[in-house]
Amino acid sequence: MNDNNKNLTMEIQAEVFQMLIKHLQQKTDVQNIDLMNLADFCRNCLSKWYVSSANKKGVEISYDEAREIVYGMPYDEWKSMYQKEATKEQLEKFNAKK
Repeated sequence: MNDNNKNLTMEIQAEVFQMLIKHLQQKTDVQNIDLMNLADFCRNCLSKWYVSSANKKGVEISYDEAREIVYGMPYDEWKSMYQKEATKEQLEKFNAKK
């Protein structure tokens, strides 16, 4: 792959990531436990991956800073506004995957 194709691929991937983040910010009814049960990742996972990738590139960013990028607001604010108590069924499904 030449540099032009590599750069274009990275630009496309960055745009797709931004679209995913925006989508998750708008879909506040979708709980993290639902994402974990369905896809085995959630907003917090994306935040951890963001921190890891940033650190590999020499960029220092905290987990809380990454979560604010992913959630579009401080995590505690998002949690108080949108996070619901997990149901018994959600927790059973989550624990069964471990």
